[in-house]
Amino acid sequence: MASKKKLDKAVSTATLKRILTYIKKYRIAVAASILMATVTVALTLYVPVLIGQAVDVIIGPGQVDYAALTKVLTKIGGAVLITAAAQWLMNHINNVITYRVVKDIRTRAFNHLEVLPLSYLDVHPTGDLVSRIIADIDQFSEGLLLGFTQLFTGVMTIVGTLLFMLSINPLITLVVVCITPVSFLVAGFIAKRTFTMFQKQSEARGQLTSLIDENLGNLKVVQAFSHQAESQQQFEEINKRLAGYSLRATFFSSITNPATRFVNGLVYAGVGTAGAYGVIRGFLTVGQLSSFLNYANQYTKPFNEISGVVTELQNALASASRVFDLMDQPAISQDAPDAEVLHDVSGQVTLDHVNFSYVPEVKLIEDFSLKVKPGQRIALVGPTGCGKTTVINLLMRFYDVNSGSISVDGHDIRNVTRKSLRTSYGMVLQETWLKSGTIRENIAYGHPEASMEEVIAAAKEAHAHSFIKRMPNGYDTVISEDGGNLSQGQKQLLCIARVMLCLPPMLILDEATSSIDTRTEIRIQRAFSKMMEGRTSFIVAHRLSTIKEADVILVMKDGHIIEQGTHEGLLAQGGFYSELYNSQFAVS
Repeated sequence: MASKKKLDKAVSTATLKRILTYIKKYRIAVAASILMATVTVALTLYVPVLIGQAVDVIIGPGQVDYAALTKVLTKIGGAVLITAAAQWLMNHINNVITYRVVKDIRTRAFNHLEVLPLSYLDVHPTGDLVSRIIADIDQFSEGLLLGFTQLFTGVMTIVGTLLFMLSINPLITLVVVCITPVSFLVAGFIAKRTFTMFQKQSEARGQLTSLIDENLGNLKVVQAFSHQAESQQQFEEINKRLAGYSLRATFFSSITNPATRFVNGLVYAGVGTAGAYGVIRGFLTVGQLSSFLNYANQYTKPFNEISGVVTELQNALASASRVFDLMDQPAISQDAPDAEVLHDVSGQVTLDHVNFSYVPEVKLIEDFSLKVKPGQRIALVGPTGCGKTTVINLLMRFYDVNSGSISVDGHDIRNVTRKSLRTSYGMVLQETWLKSGTIRENIAYGHPEASMEEVIAAAKEAHAHSFIKRMPNGYDTVISEDGGNLSQGQKQLLCIARVMLCLPPMLILDEATSSIDTRTEIRIQRAFSKMMEGRTSFIVAHRLSTIKEADVILVMKDGHIIEQGTHEGLLAQGGFYSELYNSQFAVS
């Protein structure tokens, strides 16, 4: 338990230091904020002195020094106006600092997310990552804003109040100072217990966001399998944990107000008692006592605010630590400084004794070798989990090989830039992806500067033009995230058109026609045949009828090539491929 507390404290301290490095960029604005805070506090604390002077010039009925009183009231009015202006300016500066720091962190977090390896993204729920970049950073911004707004002024008010009280009467000030440690004990007690609870609250909130995202994105599947009750049970379990952590965090933070009010009462009572004694003994005027009582309120008020800020800061630090944890994840290895840029790729691909596995304990691809000539069509077939898609991931360098090498035109792909490698491939995957935007923007995703005529030509080649023209605004029709208002087949046609617009020297078709009707598939296959002319192509297909024209068919099983040849040759062998092919056309 003690080690856990030490770890939480270390995490909290490290997180705070990192936040300060982001704030350092805006040190001029911070200095201006501190200056405005100093002006605000100084004038706020000067007003009770003026009030005390006003009280002292009102000696009694008929004995009021109106000239002196008018002078004092004028000073009070001027001080209040300047304080209001300084406070407004301070708040504006604090807002600017906070939201610029938040913008910087969110931008860096998103940019880092873009370069995280697939191995990290594959094992972390999307909802949790979204929660870190959106909800956790929002929570952090609230705590940071409170910290700027109240922490600076609170600390300055405490120090300034003590100095003003010392200038009036050091003895009564000593009474205030003696009671002060109680406030620090209260704040320390709360701070130690809130960070852990707020950290767990943030984690549970991320899990809940992930579950909601997962269920909303696949609501049809949930309903089709009548899984609503189980999903609701999962939701209630996580929601219950979130409520528990939130309740405990709120409980500890709710102690703040009554505890600090109790301390306030002690301070006020101490000042009132000592001050009354001073007035009776004659070493303190009534005006000075009123100033002291004002300062007693001024002095204790920041402790209320700082205690609340401490609670919010603990919440903010817990949220920020989750964001920084994401940002600390190792990014994909950078391109070497001397990495080559692929130009005029012919499409010669060589896999030399490649070994790869996602998990070291589970072997997948072992001693895999393949030589592909420019313009060849290579089909990868085999049972689910044999490594077909993994080969595609390795070709695109989404993952690096454990040993062996993959080269394009004689260049090891680890020694070329990722951008030049990936722009040399055109991919159409079984899982379609479209962004929110117009149909034209989606087709031109990989070639934004393409003309309208080029976009239409690509759509016609993909047999998507006819359904696009039936859309309300044709190519300017806005589609929702992931093409939610299109059929699966229409989405896949747009993905195919996207590749046809770019026409890179090499193609990867991973179940590219799995969601298209047979009639359209025949047309698409003709379009693919035309597109693949002179281009090295890798085709992954479960429907073996779609790969009859491949130059080489690689039959994979358990990460190994067990057969290779043409469609007719493999059928004649009567081996594993023949069994797979015949099983698809067997008569029951």
